[in-house]
Amino acid sequence: MACVGLLALQGGFAPHALALREIGLPTREVREARDLDAIDGLVLPGGESTAQLRLIERHQIAEALESFVASGRPVLATCAGLVLAARQVKPVQKSFGWLDLDVERNAYGRQLDSFEDLADGDDLPLVFIRAPRISAVGKGVAVLARWRGEPVLVRAGAVTGAAFHPELTQDRRVHQLAFAGL
Repeated sequence: MACVGLLALQGGFAPHALALREIGLPTREVREARDLDAIDGLVLPGGESTAQLRLIERHQIAEALESFVASGRPVLATCAGLVLAARQVKPVQKSFGWLDLDVERNAYGRQLDSFEDLADGDDLPLVFIRAPRISAVGKGVAVLARWRGEPVLVRAGAVTGAAFHPELTQDRRVHQLAFAGL
């Protein structure tokens, strides 16, 4: 049976594990490069993107993450994970460029400004916590959901990115979409 890895260096990976189990996918925590060999999909969770980058470097798994994404296996990048997956980040920080996007970190406000709403024209629940704003979408990136006209759920190839936290709702459509082939 397919197994989805959860980048478990920092951030909210545990709620993703629950969401994935609810749709019938077992999970495994990823903390070292060799952990990526045993999984069929990967979640880059929310958290603090600069802390995650430091830990990725400390654990020397950046190259293995690049290889994993290049393999075409599915990836779901949420909130801070979306920041890591973006082409360009403001304020400037390192990112991997797996999605041809520009994002602005914490653009929807501070922790106290967290909120919930529904996607435009849909009943897809959105939970924003210090969320990144997608400010530019490049060629080859499909916008799958918007909030107030702005893209909040995107996909390019096997990489799905969400500016919000689908794992903090009861709706499992985003996880099902990201890992439909498993």
